[in-house]
Parts: sequence; structure tokens; C-alpha cells
Amino acid sequence: MLRLVLLAVFLLVPGVARAEMTEAALWDALRQGGHVVMFRHALAPGGGDPDGFRVEDCATQRNLNDAGREQARRIGATFRDNGVRIERVLSSQWCRALDTARLAFAEPEPFPPLNSFFAGRGDRNRQTEETRAAIAGFTGPGTMMMTTHQVNITALTSIFPASGEGIVLRPAKGSETGFEMLGRLRFGG
Repeated sequence: MLRLVLLAVFLLVPGVARAEMTEAALWDALRQGGHVVMFRHALAPGGGDPDGFRVEDCATQRNLNDAGREQARRIGATFRDNGVRIERVLSSQWCRALDTARLAFAEPEPFPPLNSFFAGRGDRNRQTEETRAAIAGFTGPGTMMMTTHQVNITALTSIFPASGEGIVLRPAKGSETGFEMLGRLRFGG
């Protein structure tokens, strides 16, 4: 009886860790379409943004370095090599996220809910719910990419991703979370 109760809690409570799919299984799922990959932007030295930050001026922001630009290109090449069709690319308006999306996939659609809310720059609850709704509503046929920031991914999934790491999600409209977390794709710096 205790095993059944624990199994029910494991399956029904959001945020409880579930077994991740193997990397090969993740690529198979992504080739089928209808999934979302949330990426933390590629390598950008430092943390947060400098004083005087302005979203419309990349010179005031923390940006990708050479290793980050190369990491973003490698991410895109890996998706192409694995035959994943990219249907839509959404991105935070921060330059490091936009540049990651451009270098990896295509010109992104700026999507303000993906903007960082670190240090009070945004509205964590509203942005997280709008992102959740966008994920839950995606049906494909290809894969949707979202390029964002660590705080946004952590708020949504409880995962603290590395720079350039992707979290593979299966939309689940009507579920409490709006998605099922399938696994992580790591693209080290």
C-alpha cells in the first residue's frame, strides 16, 4: 500500500524529479516534433547585468564571449545533425539570449515573458505563467526553441541549468504544469 501511495505522489506532484530520457531518446522525440526546448543562453561571463543596463543597448549588457558564440553555433549544428525541424524560435530580449538564438537556430521572435527577472527586473509570477501557457499551447509540427535565463528556467522547472543547456519539454495542455519534463541536453562551454 505504501508503494502505491509513493508512486501516486511521484506521478502527481509537480516538481518531483522523474527519470530522464536517454540522450538518444530525447533526439528521437525531438525529431517527431511537438516539443519545446528551453535553453539558458550560451556562455556570457559574469552574473546579472551591469549598472546602467538597458534592454535596447547591447553595450550596457553582459554579452556572449567567443566561447559562448562558438557554443551557440555548436548547439545549432547538433540540432541540424540530428534532423530536428525547428518550427519557432522565441527569445528573451536580452542580447545574450537573442544572439544565442540567432547563432544556433534562426532570427528569434522577442518574447518578453522570457526576459530575466533577476534582481527585480521583471515579474516572476506573471512571466512564468505566460511562458507555461506558451509551452502548453505549442502543438508543432516541429520543435519550438525558447532562449532565456537561468532564473526563468529554474522558476518553471526547479532545474538550475548550465549556460547553453537545454531542457526538453513535452507540452501537456490542461496539466498543472503545462508540460512534462523529458530530460536535459548539455552543451558544455
